[in-house]
Amino acid sequence: MVQSQEISSALHPLATTSFNGVAATELRPWGSFTILEEGPGYKIKRIEVNPGHRLSLQMHHHRSEHWIVIAGIAKVTRGEQELMLTSNESTYVPQFTRHRLENPGLIPLILIEVQNGQYLGEDDILRFDDDYAR
Repeated sequence: MVQSQEISSALHPLATTSFNGVAATELRPWGSFTILEEGPGYKIKRIEVNPGHRLSLQMHHHRSEHWIVIAGIAKVTRGEQELMLTSNESTYVPQFTRHRLENPGLIPLILIEVQNGQYLGEDDILRFDDDYAR
């Protein structure tokens, strides 16, 4: 028998899920992210960026990131490079590298982010430019 909570979560893709008893999906002005798994030295997220939105131009002191596009189009700024990625394409963002993720498309951008490093807290973000004044 299927539980009503399971049906509700399946019908609403942005429904908050549970990760070790803590809410795992966080809404942001640009979209949302969901923590899928976390362990010593790594964290895996599902990131959804709304059409026409972008994350801040940022850098991390303690982690690198791998991004794999699942759906949509990603405009990636990585250092001095700009890349356009589509479904099943990926990129690596080294530690200490300025980077930004944008959705120039008409549908939600969905990607998987794999973080690696000794510290993976959300406060390891140094912002250089942000559309949302954070």
